[in-house]
Amino acid sequence: MNRIVLTGAAGNLGGYLRRSLADMADSLVSTDLADDIGTLYPGESYVKADLADLAAMVSLLKGADMVVHFGAIGDEAPFDAILSANMIGAYNIWEAAHQNGVRRVVYASSIHAVGMHPKNDFIGTDVAHRPDTFYGLAKCFAEDLASLYWERRGIESVCMRILSCTPKVNNARALGSWLSYDDLAQLVERSIDTPVTGFSIVYGVSNNDRATVDNSGATFLGYRPRDNAEEFASKILADSDPMDPQNLGDMCQGGPFAVVPLGESGVAMLKKPKE
Repeated sequence: MNRIVLTGAAGNLGGYLRRSLADMADSLVSTDLADDIGTLYPGESYVKADLADLAAMVSLLKGADMVVHFGAIGDEAPFDAILSANMIGAYNIWEAAHQNGVRRVVYASSIHAVGMHPKNDFIGTDVAHRPDTFYGLAKCFAEDLASLYWERRGIESVCMRILSCTPKVNNARALGSWLSYDDLAQLVERSIDTPVTGFSIVYGVSNNDRATVDNSGATFLGYRPRDNAEEFASKILADSDPMDPQNLGDMCQGGPFAVVPLGESGVAMLKKPKE
């Protein structure tokens, strides 16, 4: 592959992906709002750019084969902030991809697009959108935008509904929702090198015994997650308070995002083991 563009390169997940993406293309163009992202990998360059600036995105995507779009506010926030970075930013990515003839967008969607579905429903990728926050609403918008640009403009998209991606499991919810960093990298790589994807939605989740979603639809990508949160279960459950079946934060796919006041951080409410 000639060129891949990565947005959100200064974030935790985007930063982790830089090395493997640099190995997959002759040129990796990384971008974010940070002044720099430190030492660059061979073939990687960095461009500071704002997702909300369409002209900047059109310029950034020139010559790109694919875009890995991880740039956005990664938490619940006031609507105006979500609108600019996550919704207008998404439109600008797909529109810039269209104007530059980019083949595919690999998008970091989220479980929060369907966060109000109960966990015990074991949902597939075909369920209706049920966002839990403005953040989740923006993910619904971007998924529908991806569908529109596939149907009307022929741009492929893989929308990865990431459940919870952390270096290790640190709360009871994550026993079902965990996506390890290694499995994240594998899912992104398979979303890039699969010959044909059309418009696809898959879940970003590891091979957890307690998974709350049906990710069988991701098998066509060749995605075979290797990690399983169950290895952390005994310690996590011993150190965590029991979950409350009357609490939507414990019972819904979105976890604390299902109960956080709209516009306020959901990440701040994540349950962690007792000290």
